[in-house]
Amino acid sequence: MLAKLAYRAVTELNPTLALKAAHLYCFKGMKAIHAYKSRIKKGELYPPFSFIALTNTCNLRCHGCWVEKEGTAHFLSSEDIDNIIVQGKERDAYYYTLLGGEPYLHKGIWDVFEKHSDCYFQTITNGMLFTAENVRKLKEVGNVTPLISIDGFKDQNDLRRGEGVFDAADEGMDRLKKAGILFGVACTATGLNMDEVLSDAYIEHFIKKGAMYIWYYVYRPMGEIAHPEYCVKKEQLIWMRKRLLELRRKHPIFVIDTYWTASGEAFCPAAMGLGYHIGPRGSIEICPALSFAKERVQDNNGDLHKTFNESQFLRGFTTFVKERTKGCVILEKPQELHDYIKNAGAVDFSGRGTAFQELNSITPRNSHHLPGDEIPEDYWVYKFLKNQVFFGMAAIG
Repeated sequence: MLAKLAYRAVTELNPTLALKAAHLYCFKGMKAIHAYKSRIKKGELYPPFSFIALTNTCNLRCHGCWVEKEGTAHFLSSEDIDNIIVQGKERDAYYYTLLGGEPYLHKGIWDVFEKHSDCYFQTITNGMLFTAENVRKLKEVGNVTPLISIDGFKDQNDLRRGEGVFDAADEGMDRLKKAGILFGVACTATGLNMDEVLSDAYIEHFIKKGAMYIWYYVYRPMGEIAHPEYCVKKEQLIWMRKRLLELRRKHPIFVIDTYWTASGEAFCPAAMGLGYHIGPRGSIEICPALSFAKERVQDNNGDLHKTFNESQFLRGFTTFVKERTKGCVILEKPQELHDYIKNAGAVDFSGRGTAFQELNSITPRNSHHLPGDEIPEDYWVYKFLKNQVFFGMAAIG
């Protein structure tokens, strides 16, 4: 598999872009984790990665999306974005995931890429805006890897994301491949599409399209309309874990999860302080699915180090999770999580004003924490990536 993947990288990626990815994405990613480990030993809290939601606006209305897109449009200011990245770089954090909404609807996104050419950016996008001009810009800046959200072949994907979305994203991928840009596919595994999205045919389709990695999520019933029919059962999660290990050895594409460590134990990045979600109003949230915050990036005159370290809300979340599970407390302990967030005095930044009620109404379910059924990584490449490069975050976070 590695030889075939290396051949794909050499023959399909633009050489300049590939070298930038190796330096900015891999080498600096390792430095970020080592700096993070040193901070942890000193009791210092500062994440090596950040999820930055540039805006809540979006051109799609996907089932089960927790981002409020019908109310007031919010865009994180260029000053706040710049401050987040500048302070991160002072602590060896050079990797940022930009999302939304749809991040490419933020007019300042190109300025961010150009101004911080020493950083690497992953953009989680629906793939609808990869016009010839935008692809040209991506090739020019060279420090961006798009991660395109696709949840199955045409019928399954468009059931959740809307008619015509699969074909439009497919066309965008053709342009990205032609330009030699490193990109991946993000796939939310649900109770309805599990067999399809973990099939050989599904993986092979995106290899042909030029994707170099595929990143799997597990559906969480969040948002105003939670769509519990998409939820995943325990036996499906066990099968998913086994299937991921099979796919990794079989296909020349990186198959990524952010759920299990190298030893096969469940993992919550937010509980480890590895990465928080910053909303389009500057709210510092536990993770993208939980739109609650006590602090904002504007607090303490923008001193993020001070804000992170003085946050009892963020520090307390680590203890809260460790006392309950290694997995996802949204799925396993939604009512207890609701009480923790409420009692901490956090504010609902969803824009709907109903996020507390939505969280409290979730029916508890199994998450990826599978005590007694842990399956360790059996391929040295993924053991290394999870242990060294991104510390259990499955190569990206």
